[in-house]
Order: sequence, then structure tokens, then C-alpha cells
Amino acid sequence: MGDEPMERDNYLALKDLRLEIEREDENFSVCFWIYLTNSTAFPVTLLQKVPQDASGHSPFLVINEKEVMLFPLLPLNNEAQNSSNPASSSEVPCASVETEFPLEKWVHFGCEVLTDCILLHIDGECVGEKSLSSISEKDCAVNSPGKITLVGGGGDEANEQGYIYKLEILRTTSSIKDHFAKDPPVQLSIDKSSASEIEECQGGVWSIIGGKASCRRNFSLDVVFLDTSDQPVSKEIEVVASLVYLDNGAPVERTSDGEAPLLASFDGIEFASYDKPSKLLHGRASFKLKISQLSSKCQNRLFCIRFHLPNMEIYPFFEAFSPPIRSISRNRNTRVSSTMSKRSNSVPHQVSQSHGVDEDMMDVDQNSSHETKPNPSSKRSKLGQDRISTTFRVDPTLEAHDDECNSHTKIANNKVEDTLMTSSNVDPDNFDEDNSSTDSESIEARNSAPKSTSSSRNPIPDATIFKYCLAGLAERSLLLKEIANSASNKELLDFANQVSLYSGCSHHRNQIIMAKRLVEEGKKAWNSISPNNNRVQWECVVFVIEEHFMKIACCSSRSLTQQDFNLLKRIAGCEEYLTQENFERMWCWLYPVAYTLSRDWINTAWSSTSPRWIEGFITKEEAELSLQGPKGFQEPGTFILRFPTSRSWPHPDAGSLVVTYIGSDYTLHHKLLSLDHLYSNCASEDKDVKPLQDMLLEEPELTRLGRIIRSH
Repeated sequence: MGDEPMERDNYLALKDLRLEIEREDENFSVCFWIYLTNSTAFPVTLLQKVPQDASGHSPFLVINEKEVMLFPLLPLNNEAQNSSNPASSSEVPCASVETEFPLEKWVHFGCEVLTDCILLHIDGECVGEKSLSSISEKDCAVNSPGKITLVGGGGDEANEQGYIYKLEILRTTSSIKDHFAKDPPVQLSIDKSSASEIEECQGGVWSIIGGKASCRRNFSLDVVFLDTSDQPVSKEIEVVASLVYLDNGAPVERTSDGEAPLLASFDGIEFASYDKPSKLLHGRASFKLKISQLSSKCQNRLFCIRFHLPNMEIYPFFEAFSPPIRSISRNRNTRVSSTMSKRSNSVPHQVSQSHGVDEDMMDVDQNSSHETKPNPSSKRSKLGQDRISTTFRVDPTLEAHDDECNSHTKIANNKVEDTLMTSSNVDPDNFDEDNSSTDSESIEARNSAPKSTSSSRNPIPDATIFKYCLAGLAERSLLLKEIANSASNKELLDFANQVSLYSGCSHHRNQIIMAKRLVEEGKKAWNSISPNNNRVQWECVVFVIEEHFMKIACCSSRSLTQQDFNLLKRIAGCEEYLTQENFERMWCWLYPVAYTLSRDWINTAWSSTSPRWIEGFITKEEAELSLQGPKGFQEPGTFILRFPTSRSWPHPDAGSLVVTYIGSDYTLHHKLLSLDHLYSNCASEDKDVKPLQDMLLEEPELTRLGRIIRSH
């Protein structure tokens, strides 16, 4: 199947089936696919013959619990068949096979009718045959004049649970196998091996951390569109996810705050899941979701996630349901099981996504009163992943940002090395790019913060310091803008030290220190764009944005490309016109990036055009697709450098670099580079910092620079 829309005409409810067969030939075959739902009760009459006056009927194809029977087309005056009960047809000769008929699965039937026998074909193979020599010609409906009319169902409730696909009348035996092999039906199902950040509890219930924005956790799940051979089918269709109650399938209500119960993350912004379907790509749709509703708020009822195709809801095979879900709130002792923490990579040499750093899960809405909060530290110890080498590590302070949810579980990181990435006792692949913090506080992060600044009076009140430590990103942004307007650089530095001390994390320092210049440069840039504070056409501002960016980044040899501007426009959230609000949203992402590039040892990598170490502003999805490539995955060790699009000031990781690469296990990895940690260590020891590209190639897992394949 190619990339084409779904055709509804090929699918038919069993109860609506009516087929008229002309007697042009004594030999013919009735071929079709059948799908019976889980609520089907046996026996089931799939097809039955009715006369033209619609009086009475005789079964043609019947399924018992452990037997399938194909009957000859006898006239209705045959008493043995003149009954609505399929069991009463036991005296009539039939072609049969003993088998347990599967439910909620497509099965192919070929009912071959010849002058002297009938043959039953299932999934392309002949499984039953019955001679009609004992039946006289006058008793055989095939030889009687007029049409043969077949209808679906046997007058019971079973015909409400059956569906037919591609019903055809064939005139040659060989065509049955062709009918089975060509254009098989498809079915939507959940790839449970793709589940990430989900704990499987007793009874197969999924436990997922939900609730308010400050604590709910993002989880990943894929649905697949497969044919009867379990091969992915490429169709230009979208899949919608919704949260429903397990017991009756009713939609889960919105939260008391009016928030949709199930949220999907796209480009750093949360949407109600039903407003943002996920498009199938090569037969697979990936979802990054959050649950805002709690089971405890809904009488402790269990939920499940329903995936379905829009406008095809009447067909049960075009929907899929997750296992039972209990949405729980996060507490101090919450731990994530490693049972389903990593996507399966059981297929050799098949690139799968490792969601160690997942931008859609760490995304922050600047207009929200909360920011994405910490995850439990246990998510960093997933099964099936090798530890990273000791020379290329994740920054321990990045492993343990501020404790947003008041959890104080510690991860010991007592030794700091002058390396790009940290921590010998946590798995850097499990650093969650989508969730900016963990429930853990790094001991090293505490040790790296100034021990005391009480010797001199701090002009910024303690209440403001504590408010900043406890606030979300939106509130921090407002506080810093207000402070930056009146505070001196030294006062900002003291404030940064105080925040680092009381939050136990030094990662806030750079964002606080750069606040004054970020605000001032942003005002200058906007005033030069729109002196009257009016909205401005986007095309008229790109050169001003580029000029300020190149000045801050200290790079005059490389300008921004059209692709860079396209991404900036997406981050700004504007269309044809740019407002001040759009500009500020874009500036809070762009300025930290330019600030990072201004450092000499990174600036050389940005300025390099052959090879191009940093190919511009790209999304996580573009990096992943480029590494997989149009002809399959690239070689292990191939990597791409990028700036995460969802990290905006004053997020502690705004302006950071992420390396996306293919590991030796043929999975995609995303790792945050510890630029501040490395820079500060080298500076304190008066050591020269190697160029970024040299340090990257010293890591054994990174051997080859990848190229970006732009999606159009």
C-alpha cells in the first residue's frame, strides 16, 4: 500500500452485507475478510442464503466456537436447513474444519462453490472439502434459475459485531490466493515495546504520574498501522488520542482548572490531545503525552488511552486501547520502574528512539504559570542501556536541577572531572530533555554553590530569593526582568549566588547573570524593529534579528539561513506579523544561544563551514530523521549538534548544546553537553579549553559528523 487516504467503501458491517450472484457460471468463489469483535458470541452465521421473496433463510457459512462450516446452497424447501439456528444444520453435508476462531483479528475466507463439491479456504489455504454427489441436482440451488442472494448475519446479535472487507465474487480457483495476498486489511494497535516512562504494576495496570503542571510526567507511546502480516502500512492519515474510563469508555472529564485530561506536546507547547493528532509515518505514529487528571479525583476509577482514526470511529479495528491506567500524583517516594522505561531494540540494526532527552517532554510554555518539574531520579537507571564512558559525561548539576516538587532524594556525585558530560553513577542517556529537573539534588551541585554570602548585605530581599527558587519559569522571567531593570551587575551576581545556595543547584547562575544584558539588548532590538511598538511584518525584521544575533555571538563570518529564520518564526509563534510578545518569546530562546556561541572554543565550531559542525537551528525531529536517513540508519557514532528548541531563558539549560547520535546499539541518543561545568573548571585551573570539535571526537562513541536532511 502506498501513501494514500483510507477507503471506507471497502469496509462493511456484517449486518449490511447483501450479495447477489448471477448464474453465469456454475463455478464461483465468494472471497472476503472477516473481523469479529471480542463481544461476539458463538455460533455465528456469517453468510446465509435468502430467496427473492425474503421468506426464510438457509446458512451458507457458519462459525461455531471450535469449528467453521461451509454449507451447499440448497433450496429453502430443504427442511434440514430451514431454520434460524445454525446448530439445526448439522444433518446437512458441509465442508468443515476444526479450529478456534480468533476474535479481534482479520481472517480471510474463500468459499468455493463447484457443481460437484464445495471447498472452504481460510487465509489462502484449502482447509475443508465436501462432495455434493449425495445431493441431487434438483436440490442444488446453484443449478436453479434466477439469482443467488447472500446476506450477512443470522438474525442474532452477532451480526452487530462483525465487519467485512473486500467482498468479491471470483470465477477461478487461483484467484482465491491472489485475493488473500493482495491489499490485505489493516488494523491499528499499540506497540507496547515503545512505552517509555510508564510503570507496569500488578495486574498489568500502568501507573503514570499525572496531575498539575508542576509535577506530571511526560510519557511516550507509539501506535502502529499493520496489515495481516504485521507489516507497517503507509497511509496519509492521522491518529487521535483521548483519555477514557476503562469501565465504560466514556471520556474523562476536564480538571477543576478546565484543563484537558490528556495533553500532547508539540514544538514545546502543550495542547489538548484531541486538538493535535499525530500523523502516521511509515505505519507508525509516536505520541508524547501527559495526563492532567488524577484517578483519585475521579473516584479512583481506572483510565485508558483510546487511539482512533478520525471519521472512522465506527470501525473497532481502527481504534486501539492502552492497558488500564492509574494516574497518580508525585510524592517524595515515587519511583519509576524500569519495566517499560526504554524502547525495545530487539530487532537487530533497526534504529529506535531512545528518549533520554526528549524536547517535547521538557517543553515549557512561557505563558504558563508553571514550568516542567523534576522527574524521579530512578528514571536514570534504565535496564538494557550501557553506561557511558568516563570521558564523556552528563553534568551532575544537570542531572539534578532545582527540586521543583520538594523531593530530596540524593544522588551521590562526589567526584568532578574536567569532561564534557558527567556522573559515573547515573546513565546520561536517561537525562530527560523534556523534563528539566529531577527529584534528586546533586551533592556536587550543592557543593558547587557558594556556601554563604551573609558577610555583606544583599540588597535583594530574602523573600524575593525564596520566591524565585520556588517559582515556575513564567514567574521567574517576570522577577528577573523586574530585578534587571534596577539591579547592578554585582547585585545580580550576588542574587545568582543566593539562588544557587538555597536551591542547591548552580545552574541558575548563568541565566540570572545574563538577565540584565538580555533585557537591555532585547529592548534595543525591539525598538529598532518597531519604534512605535506596533506589529511588524516578519520579512521586515529578519535582518535586524540577524544583525543583533551576529553581534552577540561575536561572529561576522556566518549569517543565518532561511531555515534558521523559519525555526525562529515557529518559536516566536507568529504568522505574517511579529508582535512584541512574539519577539520576546523568540528573544528568550535566541539570546542564550548567541551567548553560548560567543565563547571562543564554541565559536570556532559555529564559524566552521567545512565541515559545518553546527548546521544551524534545527529541531530534535530533524536531527533524528537526518541520522536515520532516507535509505536507512547511518553508521554508529554518527552525530549532530543542535540547540534544544524548548529551552528558553530563564530555563537553566537555555542556550545549551545537545549531541544527538547513533549508538553502538543502533538507537538514537540525546545528551546535553556540560559547557558551563567544563568552562568553569578549566578557567579556575588556568587551563586552555580545547575547541569543541576536538573534545567531541575524543569521545569513542562519536566518530563521524552527520549532515542535516531538511524536511520540506
